Amino acid sequence: MAIQERDWVVGIKYELREKGDDAVIDSNSADAPLEFVLGTGMIIPGLEKGLVGLNEGDEKQIEVPAEEAYGAYNPEAIQMLPREQFEGIDLEKGMMLYGQDESGQTTQVVVKDFTDTDVTIDFNHPMAGKDLVFDVIVTSERPATADEVATGEVGGHQHSASCAC
Repeated sequence: MAIQERDWVVGIKYELREKGDDAVIDSNSADAPLEFVLGTGMIIPGLEKGLVGLNEGDEKQIEVPAEEAYGAYNPEAIQMLPREQFEGIDLEKGMMLYGQDESGQTTQVVVKDFTDTDVTIDFNHPMAGKDLVFDVIVTSERPATADEVATGEVGGHQHSASCAC
């Protein structure tokens, strides 16, 4: 059976590059396959689309434009904040920091620059604005179970003593 658009459990091995560059940005070739339920937003939309119709054992190079990956680079996502907010942090240009946004979600920022009084940070994802190329091998594919569809997790919901289901 070929991978469907939704509710399909897929396992892949991959190497990721920026389009036009041979340097590998990320890879799980030496690790366990990445497994996910298609259609749950666990991977970028362009990669999901590129996997539809493939079968276990298939290999494919999937090009993903920035708009279907991490989005366009937004210059308005750069902010200057008071240095006091970074007290106790040994700042370096290019370092990634993690914090919380207004809604309490964890957010990643990159330190663009800093002075004695201010720190310029970039809220864009580090891959925003970049077209990507994935070399993938489909290691497994099957229809998701009802529990996997409901939870979006491969293997479904794992019950525990603290579970309130």
